[in-house]
Amino acid sequence: MPKITHLIYDFDGLLLDTEPIYCEVNQIIASRYGKTFTPEIHRMIMGRQALDCAQILVRVLDLPLTAEEHLQARNEIIFEMLPRAQPMPGALEITRRFYAAGIPQAIATSSASVTFCKKTLHYQDWLTQFEVIVLGDDAAVKHSKPAPDSFLVAAQRLGAPPENCLVLEDSPAGIKAAKAAGMSAVAVPATHMEKSLYAEADEIIESLQIFDSARWGLLAKT
Repeated sequence: MPKITHLIYDFDGLLLDTEPIYCEVNQIIASRYGKTFTPEIHRMIMGRQALDCAQILVRVLDLPLTAEEHLQARNEIIFEMLPRAQPMPGALEITRRFYAAGIPQAIATSSASVTFCKKTLHYQDWLTQFEVIVLGDDAAVKHSKPAPDSFLVAAQRLGAPPENCLVLEDSPAGIKAAKAAGMSAVAVPATHMEKSLYAEADEIIESLQIFDSARWGLLAKT
């Protein structure tokens, strides 16, 4: 097992519970055209950039919209809802503990700047615990997850070799991206997700609350 010295986290669905909000908004838009946004479709778009998600939704649901029109409709609804998102169980505790221990941490998310600002409106103090935050519209990120770009950019800015980074992710696309980056990866799937979708992960856990940092040579207890 490689020596882990740095941690990189996804954000949506891993640190902050935004997925139900996205699902609600996508269903609102789908219902306008007599369509249903299903858990299967949600699995297709998890972890991807907003425009990628819109392209998939328009195609799969056969909506009479362009991807850009879908994204505009989404933004008209979601911006007011995102600030109500709450931290995922264990997220605050685990990141604070690693921060106190001096273990460098980063966020690598597909969220664009405008939505990330809405989500983190009430969590500015929390964000100070992360040395690096890579957003989906960062100029250095040429391709979104499942491409490895965001994780490689995060590692570079942390000054860490990819093999010394551990990624924590909730989406299959994110796990694929982490492994493509040459990093270790722990999957924390939502309860409705099939575990088989995370076959590439080095470990699968049910919650950040039970993450065993000692297994990765970090802290004896989180």
